[in-house]
Formats: sequence, structure tokens, C-alpha cells
Amino acid sequence: MEKLPKIAIPVIVVAIILIIVLAKSAVTISSGEAGVLYKTFSGGVVTDEAPLGEGFHLIAPWNDVFVYEVRQQELFEQMKVLSSNGLEIQIDASAWYEPVYSDLGNLHQSLGENYLGRVIQPAIRSAARSVVGRYTPEQLYSSKRDVIQDEIFAETKKILDKQYVQLNEVLVRDVTLPRTIKDAIERKLKQEQESLEYEFRLVTASKEAEKVIIEAEGKAESNRILSASLTDKILQDKGIDATIKLSESPNTKVIVIGSGESGMPLILGNN
Repeated sequence: MEKLPKIAIPVIVVAIILIIVLAKSAVTISSGEAGVLYKTFSGGVVTDEAPLGEGFHLIAPWNDVFVYEVRQQELFEQMKVLSSNGLEIQIDASAWYEPVYSDLGNLHQSLGENYLGRVIQPAIRSAARSVVGRYTPEQLYSSKRDVIQDEIFAETKKILDKQYVQLNEVLVRDVTLPRTIKDAIERKLKQEQESLEYEFRLVTASKEAEKVIIEAEGKAESNRILSASLTDKILQDKGIDATIKLSESPNTKVIVIGSGESGMPLILGNN
């Protein structure tokens, strides 16, 4: 009985050491994450091997694992930048990004866990300043939003391609101009729209007038040709034909008494 405590103490100590070792050696990587292994006594950050994937891993207790989220993430930025004429414009934009999985060790070694603040935010801000500085407030407000979105994406991606980060998309959510500038642009756009509408009405009216003139000229030409083709002989023949048809009508009594000035018979009376 007296020897039991003496045996139990080393066992307890060994058990505690084993628990500590297991706790330091066991690493669980959650869904959507990956781990970068750091070997304390053999080279530091492991860059020539694939990152530790999802699930349970055992490592040497003196090594460390740095866990990164490798799913697509979103950065929302509100930036104040200058237009081509020096006016301050606010751009609300989102960037969709994720670390390059195969380069996770290089990312950790060169940039660390705060790579968002070290490269992504400076990159998108620099690209936004560069792109917006090429356009006037009117262009940004009306027709160039999709263009600047594509250009900001292209310039930001060019910077991040060398930083072990993959940029998937840049979305320009809003462009906010100074109130006075916005009001002036809206007035100008309204005036331009009214001017275009007035020009459309003028063109429509002009085309209608041309149509009426063309129809009138066609009718006049038709009458001229018809008049030129009707000789006295033709008119006399037409009259005779009409008189014959009229005399054959059962409802008409025909009395011929001489002839008219044109030599046509005269028909008088009916039933």
C-alpha cells in the first residue's frame, strides 16, 4: 500500500506528458481551410509540399501549423478618389479573392496571415485611383461604370498575380458624386434628352410632309398623263358607249332629239 503512491506518480507524470504531446501533435483542419506546416528544426515553412488538407493530422509536437481559409472571400472597400478634373468621387466596390492553394506556403512565408491588408487592399485602392483618374464625373455617373469595373479588375489582378493571391471579380457597387455635380449632370442629361425628343419630332414631321408632297405630285402627274391621253375622238367614243348602255336600261326611256354640241345624242325622260 505504501508503494502504490510511488508507482502512481511516475505514471501520472507520463500520462500528462503524453496528453500534452498528443495535444501538440494533433491538428484538425476544418472545411474550407488548409494548413501550412512550420518545421522548427528542419527548414521552417514548408513550401515544396502541398498544404495540409481538411481533416485530422498528426505532426511532431515541436512543429506548428498555420491555418488559412482557402474559400472565396469578399473585401468591401469605400474609396475616395479623384476624377480627371480633380473632383473627389466615392467608389463603393467589392473584391472576390482567395489564396492560391498550391502556393499557400509561399504566401505564408512572404506575406503572412495578414495578406489582405498587406497586398489586396493597397492593390485595389491603387487600381481604383488610376482608373477613375482617367474619366470625368459625367462619364463615371452615366456610361462608364461597367468600363471602370473591368479596368479596376484588370489592374488589380495584374498586381496580385505575383502575390500568391487569386482575384476572381471586382464589383463596383456605387459611384457617389458631390451633390452639386450630380444635380448639374442630371440637368444636362435631361436637356439632352429633351433636345433629342424635339429633333425626333421634327424629323417625323418632315418625313410626313415629304410623304404628302410625294403623294400630291404623283396624283398631279397621273392627272396630267390622263388629260394628255384623252382626245376629242376618245371622249366621243366613250360618250357613245355610255349612251348605248344607258339606253339599254329597262328603267330608262330614250328619246333622241338631234344631237348635243359635241355631236353626242341627247337622252331625255325615264319611266
